[in-house]
Amino acid sequence: MMCVFLLLRVQSAGAALEELLLAAKKQDYLTVGVYESAKVMNVDPDSVAFCVLATDQEYECDIALQIHFTLIQAFCFDNDINVVRVNDIDRLADLVGADDSAEPKDAHCILVTSPSANPWKDPALDKLSLFCEESRSAYDWVPAITLPER
Repeated sequence: MMCVFLLLRVQSAGAALEELLLAAKKQDYLTVGVYESAKVMNVDPDSVAFCVLATDQEYECDIALQIHFTLIQAFCFDNDINVVRVNDIDRLADLVGADDSAEPKDAHCILVTSPSANPWKDPALDKLSLFCEESRSAYDWVPAITLPER
């Protein structure tokens, strides 16, 4: 019974993450890419509302990427920013789309930002914040989320 509950919770979080990313993209509240995200965190950390780290088997052994992830996670923890992990980087890249040059974006790190002066409210962000809070209470500091199938 507990396993079924956890599976439903993770599936619900996956749907909420997809919802959040699509809504943030429409509002132009996404920062996509490890280096681009690091710049935003350095310049305006208060604008960061949520962080998604993504990898797959191809990048699992990339030491440089893992070091970046560790630093980003530490920054997020120090600044009370919820952070999750997604293991389907291709699906995530599809959600956030390509830039003007039609080149695929580096979707290893995605930030959902919100103007500090007028914070953006979104029900999916609230659901994900609750999911992260519940995960931390079970000592799962960076919970993994599975995105819904296409």
